[in-house]
Amino acid sequence: MEVGGGLGKKERRLVRLRCSVKNYDWGRMGSESRVARMHSLNSGVGVVEDKPYAEFWMGTHESGPSFIIRSAENGAAIGLESGSVSLNSWIAQNPEVLGDKVVKKWGHNLPFLFKVLSVAKGLSIQAHPDKELAEVLHKLQPNVYKDDNHKPEMVLALTEFEALCGFIRLEELKGVLQNVPEILEVIGSAYANQVLHFNEQDGEEKAKAVLRSIFTQLMSASNSREVISKALSKLISRLTMEKKVRELTDKEELVLRLEKQYPDDVGVIAAFLFNHVKLNAGEALYLGANELHAYIYGECVECMATSDNVVRAGLTPKNRDVKILCSMLTYKQMMVSIMPWITVISIVYLSGFWLQGFPDILKGVPLNPYISRYTPPFDEFEVDRCILHLGASVVFPAVPGPSIFVVMMGQGRMQTSSHEDLVMEGDVLFAPASAEIRVTSTASQLHLYRAGVNTRFFSTS
Repeated sequence: MEVGGGLGKKERRLVRLRCSVKNYDWGRMGSESRVARMHSLNSGVGVVEDKPYAEFWMGTHESGPSFIIRSAENGAAIGLESGSVSLNSWIAQNPEVLGDKVVKKWGHNLPFLFKVLSVAKGLSIQAHPDKELAEVLHKLQPNVYKDDNHKPEMVLALTEFEALCGFIRLEELKGVLQNVPEILEVIGSAYANQVLHFNEQDGEEKAKAVLRSIFTQLMSASNSREVISKALSKLISRLTMEKKVRELTDKEELVLRLEKQYPDDVGVIAAFLFNHVKLNAGEALYLGANELHAYIYGECVECMATSDNVVRAGLTPKNRDVKILCSMLTYKQMMVSIMPWITVISIVYLSGFWLQGFPDILKGVPLNPYISRYTPPFDEFEVDRCILHLGASVVFPAVPGPSIFVVMMGQGRMQTSSHEDLVMEGDVLFAPASAEIRVTSTASQLHLYRAGVNTRFFSTS
């Protein structure tokens, strides 16, 4: 197969990719960052030790495109020359690699974006707009909102991973207002009383209205730096003193950490309003459009619809849009489930109410002894986690859509019906639709991840 040429119906070879890196200031420094190591191995570019490495992008988004690497017959890369073809351009020339159903739904576009993240300090308090809002924001502010797509996403932890996600229950918020007087000082007693006098029998819509009112009032206070600075000073002083005589809660310890990272930022106080989620390696968390979140620490793979739209309101030096963020959020209190997987990956309503508690944590569904699948309720993507010991082999069956594979650890072979590629840590490969792929480990362990279009999309479309 020639780069830029057609792909025969019988030839389903893998295509090697050279991928982009993002050096956001919240990334891990130098070789401490998995992103830095992955990018260096993938590109041949050395690691700069005093530079943060935050995100490794694998896909077609114009803000961080991947490029085709031409390869010799033995699978070895033979270089990326100036003017090389981007994956996006190559797909446009060879749309059959996406499969008929994907082309019919999304056109000549890869519908998902795959990433590796190395998080050293908190990301912004943020949400991603739904499709309708994304189109409006992109039209009004194309320099800020880079595309017109929505951005549901899922993170799959590679290490212990921390995040803030969704709002705590109003009953918990009552306790926060009673035990964190600094929040009361910022929002005022009238707003606090909306929470303190709330009864769960008042219903879901009233609960959302109360949450919206409190959150909007708190985040809008960021317009007065003096008010936030004074409240944070009192909060940090009080917690520092109390730490000498009692054990602080996890949330209080987190607030102390965040304040060191983002002094005088309203997002530090706002952290008390959100669920503090901790993932173990191999656990995943998914987020729909207009759901508030902030990643705090750890490393993960992340998959999302192909978009880079973010609306921010705290814990960041970047552009903030408090008004849009506060107006767009769902203010749902998300469910938790330890029931069978078909329930966990579904959005469940009881009499019109979401079950209250933490967000869903996906454990992955074993497809065989080596592969676990993480399936969010979004058409654009799913993620497979594959771990093979030395000499073990597994087959990824042919699917009607495209996939991207990334090798996270070890060495091995990836075989299609017509070709074999030697792979190692840092390799990223695009697999066309209908390609059956056998993977064999030639090291003590081979860890790789696959992103592809959600399998349920093909069964329902």
